[in-house]
Amino acid sequence: MATKDPTAVERANLLNMAKLSIKGLIESALSFGRTLDSDYPPLQQFFVVMEHCLKHGLKVRKSFLSYNKTIWGPLELVEKLYPEAEEIGASVRDLPGLKTPLGRARAWLRLALMQKKMADYLRCLIIQRDLLSEFYEYHALMMEEEGAVIVGLLVGLNVIDANLCVKGEDLDSQVGVIDFSMYLKNEEDIGNKERNVQIAAILDQKNYVEELNRQLNSTVSSLHSRVDSLEKSNTKLIEELAIAKNNIIKLQEENHQLRSENKLILMKTQQHLEVTKVDVETELQTYKHSRQGLDEMYNEARRQLRDESQLRQEVENELAVQVSMKHEIELAMKLLEKDIHEKQDTLIGLRQQLEEVKAINIEMYQKLQGSEDGLKEKSEIIAQLEEKTNKITAAMRQLEQSDNDLLTQTRTIAMSLVKYASSDTQDQYKLVKDISF
Repeated sequence: MATKDPTAVERANLLNMAKLSIKGLIESALSFGRTLDSDYPPLQQFFVVMEHCLKHGLKVRKSFLSYNKTIWGPLELVEKLYPEAEEIGASVRDLPGLKTPLGRARAWLRLALMQKKMADYLRCLIIQRDLLSEFYEYHALMMEEEGAVIVGLLVGLNVIDANLCVKGEDLDSQVGVIDFSMYLKNEEDIGNKERNVQIAAILDQKNYVEELNRQLNSTVSSLHSRVDSLEKSNTKLIEELAIAKNNIIKLQEENHQLRSENKLILMKTQQHLEVTKVDVETELQTYKHSRQGLDEMYNEARRQLRDESQLRQEVENELAVQVSMKHEIELAMKLLEKDIHEKQDTLIGLRQQLEEVKAINIEMYQKLQGSEDGLKEKSEIIAQLEEKTNKITAAMRQLEQSDNDLLTQTRTIAMSLVKYASSDTQDQYKLVKDISF
């Protein structure tokens, strides 16, 4: 036969001992009255078996002076994994007379049994195997399935009420030896199978009731927390409602004030628009009058230009007949033509200026239909128009003066021609006289 793994055999033995210990403790407790104290032998053997189970596969840890193996390290780890275990850990550390970690571990097991939370605490511990690997070997009972089975068996201890005095008990120097004689079967055990079945049924009912009670307690606690949160949220909502009402009242007041201010601003704007409309109409009338005057000036200039053109044509025709005259007459006629060309250029420039004035007038008429902001610009454009009008008037005056000068020169030339032509024929004298007058 193949040899079995010694560690597996040890785990199986410890599991069987745990089963016997837990079963014997529950049965004796039910027959004894379910309330146990520290001197009860099955209870003492239960703690010894649990101590051996927790010590199985425990790593040797180096200390400053020596090597030690203690189960207090993994039990102390429960506080980090299960917040409700902080109280039991603090109670163990505050107990007087405990000097060794093993004594603290034994006290922790007793307090956990009295709280009926030993199964819950150890379940949280065996789930975190990565953390347990710091304290146990890989083949330890707490690292294998046997540990989970033992934790499941510990749930049945919740039917037991233990009243243990941990404070005055010497837990550091106790020797944990398993008494196997308590678990050997005899004829009385075989005869009490019916009684065991009844006890098992009672225990199952007790476990069901306690589990249901635990669920109800958790439900009640969650409902209490939910009610507290709802009350807090209701209080906050009431405060926010009051703040919102105050804000609404303030906003209504501000709205009323803004409406009154808006009415005042609207009245002022209408008055200002009426005044602006009157000013615009006045300026439009002024612009129309100025435009009418400019049109008259333009027509007058065109008429003068046409007259000058006709006059120039007549003078050219008359001078063409007198080509054979003296060199002085030819020079005078050339000077006359040059002046006429200069006047034409001046008239062309005046026409272009009049076109520009007309375009500016059209642009001014379009801009007058705009907003109030363009009034200043329009006044500047009107000033420019007035300035250009003055310049055109001055140019027209200069043109008239130059026409007068040209007429005077023409008459002077004609007189000289009369004097010169007095010795010519009668027909030439008559022609020159007609030209001069």
